[in-house]
Amino acid sequence: MKTSTLVSIVLSLPGAIAVPGGLNPDDIAFAGVQRAFPNAPDGYVPTSVRCPASRPSVRSAARLSPNETSWLEGRRGKTVSAMKDFFGHVKVGDYDVGAYLDKHAGNSSSLPNIGIAVSGGGWRALMNGAGAIKAFDSRTYNSTATGHLGGLLQSATYIAGLSGGSWLLGSIYINNFTTIDKLQTHKDGAVWQFGNSIIEGPDTGGIQLLDSAGYYKDLADAVHAKDDAGFDTSLTDLWGRALSFQMFNATNGGVSYTWSSIAETPEFQDGDYPMPFVVADGRNPGELVIGGNATVYEFNPWEFGTFDPTIFGFVPLKYLGSKFEGGLLPSNESCISGFDNAGFVIGTSSTLFNQFLLQINTTSLPSFVKNVFNKILTGLGNDSNDIASYDPNPFYKYNEHSSPYAAQKMLDVVDGGEDGQNVPLHPLIQPERHVDVIFAVDSSADTEYFWPNGTSLVVTYQRSLNSSGIGNGTAFPAVPDQNTFVNLGLSTRPSFFGCDSANQTGPTPLVVYIPNAPYSYHSNISTFQLSTDDEERDKIILNGYEVATMANGTTDADWTSCVGCAILSRSFERTGTTLPDICNQCFDRYCWNGTVNSTTPHNYDPAYYLTESMASVKLPAMLSTVVAAGLAMLILA
Repeated sequence: MKTSTLVSIVLSLPGAIAVPGGLNPDDIAFAGVQRAFPNAPDGYVPTSVRCPASRPSVRSAARLSPNETSWLEGRRGKTVSAMKDFFGHVKVGDYDVGAYLDKHAGNSSSLPNIGIAVSGGGWRALMNGAGAIKAFDSRTYNSTATGHLGGLLQSATYIAGLSGGSWLLGSIYINNFTTIDKLQTHKDGAVWQFGNSIIEGPDTGGIQLLDSAGYYKDLADAVHAKDDAGFDTSLTDLWGRALSFQMFNATNGGVSYTWSSIAETPEFQDGDYPMPFVVADGRNPGELVIGGNATVYEFNPWEFGTFDPTIFGFVPLKYLGSKFEGGLLPSNESCISGFDNAGFVIGTSSTLFNQFLLQINTTSLPSFVKNVFNKILTGLGNDSNDIASYDPNPFYKYNEHSSPYAAQKMLDVVDGGEDGQNVPLHPLIQPERHVDVIFAVDSSADTEYFWPNGTSLVVTYQRSLNSSGIGNGTAFPAVPDQNTFVNLGLSTRPSFFGCDSANQTGPTPLVVYIPNAPYSYHSNISTFQLSTDDEERDKIILNGYEVATMANGTTDADWTSCVGCAILSRSFERTGTTLPDICNQCFDRYCWNGTVNSTTPHNYDPAYYLTESMASVKLPAMLSTVVAAGLAMLILA
């Protein structure tokens, strides 16, 4: 799609104005500390820069990058200190975990290696995931009291997000690894102001129609400039720019902030917080359905690429947009920087929303807006512009003997959940990373009433069984089918998978599955509900906190001890340490024991766990209204 057409159309809207500019102090600092950098050379436009002395190239995925290996040396020391603090308030019976950590502190490979995965699912996933992260963060008020899990985030080495989960990571990391409390504050200037949907844009205090017109012009101008610079653009460019206004605390949506700038912040370089991954899928040109053999990409602070055998390579993220060929950057080609715009990265992980753009006539938009945007949408489906276009393809002619993407001048990348793996486990199960335990926060809408039923875990497990192909040596613990998840209650409360490593095929992590459930609020809003007032936002976040802590231990007083046991389990095996009795009790209670009940369950529509006095909201009755709003938003994005 040529965005010049979009610009002229947006400018023709009544009252079109520019978004007010000017320097915002938040561009310089957030919470008083320097944060991710607006280091793109020319705003949203990828631009030629001086190449480093050692020209960038694609590296093999046979090992971790030197950057990650070096960073791990500092981070692992920080996690040991954080775990000692964590086990100061999380007791594992009478066992002295602090003494255990001290005893093995000289060999970090003996100690627990923790990963966190936050699923997709739109604003529902962002807010429910935020509740879990808030519970895991020692900076949250009272999170280190008895029955709470504060410090787990500080103890983790890795954290992965996908779609709505990637928006959460973007908000945290681009805003200086900030806290959920600060993102959801009720003070003026709060980042998460979801009362204005993404279709309306931010409220700048004027007449909303004028604000929206200026907002659309700002989005279109940025993408138009990228298009004019010779880079293919798609609806994901507009979508990513729109997301930035809701997720980043910066003027004009932080148009110059890049994902690779995270790696340049001193706090991240010092290993002060976990390494973030954003996950997306690959799609061949013309392909409409993403299958289980889709390539799974990761964006980390240094690189973009995949361990999958379809490419098995990584490119320096900072130099995406450069014309690599056969894994090298030819001497006559410039180094390009600024392609990895932070909004574009998290937008790439959530392109699912683009699919609705073709349904404009089913929305409740005013007819004049429909007429305007129908002109843009004409032929859009044929252009397959519902993807994120990575132009040029950084893996062009790379691994030509095995890569289906090697002959493609552009790389098509789509929503990370389109292959069914809506919980981003893929970066965390790579053998080279040696993750022991994964806390999988699942906000998927697998069932009629938009609750998870384990589908993501099932798909990841099935994919891992293809060890000679796309599985590529990854190992994942056995899980039952989705009906069993529901029938045995594994989707209504936390469950452990892979407790006994002796029964696993390969070095699987222990997975602590934390599915969304209604503790104090029906947090199962539709994926395409595009606005929530502060009250609903805060209730969903609180509910997510309660899901992660089992209501601060009120539904199981031993829950935090059981979390501690899950963290220590693989480490205890490596060091030949006998499990404390409390851990055996926990594993009896929470580990899936292999029982299967595959009969078709009744509709899964759970009542509140903590109170029955609140009215249940049957979301399917609201769905047409919600989807209409969602379609409208995406059209205008």
